Amino acid sequence: MREYDLINAHRRTSSHNDGEGGHCVEVADGVPGVVRVRDSKTPDGPVLLSCPIAWHTFVRTARQSR
Repeated sequence: MREYDLINAHRRTSSHNDGEGGHCVEVADGVPGVVRVRDSKTPDGPVLLSCPIAWHTFVRTARQSR
């Protein structure tokens, strides 16, 4: 299994946050080869790791389906 140093990764929250700290996805990018996605309400919870190409495809598709 490959390990990633995510301690200093740049994290950002979804622009669709409800403004009260709920329903929010947090993304950490800037780590070569991986995009880290988690629920910001549970920072110690599970994390989804995606390759950057798959993540960008997901975001592009989600934007097109609005």
